Amino acid sequence: MKIVIIGSTGLIGSQVVNILKKEHEVIAASPNTGVNTITGEGLEEALKNASVVIDVSNSPSFDDEPVMNFFKTSNQNLLPAEKRAGVQHHIALSVVGTDKLQESGYFRAKQVQENLIRESGVPFTIVHATQFFEFAGGIVATSTSEDGKVKLSDAYIQPIASADVAAFLAKITTEKPANKILEIGGPERFQIDEWIKQYILSTQKSLDVETDVNAPYSGAILQKMTLTPENPVFLGTTEYLSWIAKPENRR
Repeated sequence: MKIVIIGSTGLIGSQVVNILKKEHEVIAASPNTGVNTITGEGLEEALKNASVVIDVSNSPSFDDEPVMNFFKTSNQNLLPAEKRAGVQHHIALSVVGTDKLQESGYFRAKQVQENLIRESGVPFTIVHATQFFEFAGGIVATSTSEDGKVKLSDAYIQPIASADVAAFLAKITTEKPANKILEIGGPERFQIDEWIKQYILSTQKSLDVETDVNAPYSGAILQKMTLTPENPVFLGTTEYLSWIAKPENRR
């Protein structure tokens, strides 16, 4: 089977490539390899005789206008090219809670991506994953105020190891398109402020967490269960404390 992976050099994409290349013909598509979904460069050649496309690409900027332009342009180029090439399954990675986080420019852009996929005529599976373990450091960076406090909501989160996400994406590659959203998450549910306290303790950072129910997350105010899956079809097996205990994960 020929599989094209868009965003193949990223956190998830690189892991999916490594899993699938053992048994399939894998095209690791990215601007670095001459395939650019924004300009359309290299798309037709990469998609020739492809059965499945996995899109795990992400915008280089999360500002409102650039992120919308990225997901809109990329999918307006990619999806029609897939249809012309006869691709049988488009798999896209998105985020649990996307439809509930529309105050956020990033999640508005992800919603546009999902709508374009549904309207494309290409059989699809949209995977809604919860936030990755690897995002904890970024959450700290974007939630630290001028007074040095990390201000976070006490809403719930069910984070997942990126390796578990990659394994799930690889598994469904050989399955029939679901033509709907599949939700996946981690094995444990935390309040965000408590989860980040574990991260800070494990990485020995000198930071204090301040709980604020109105603290925004990616520009949106959270309801208690926004970042948790409602009907998960898969829960990862990697527990957070065992994951963060490994030196290579304490960054």
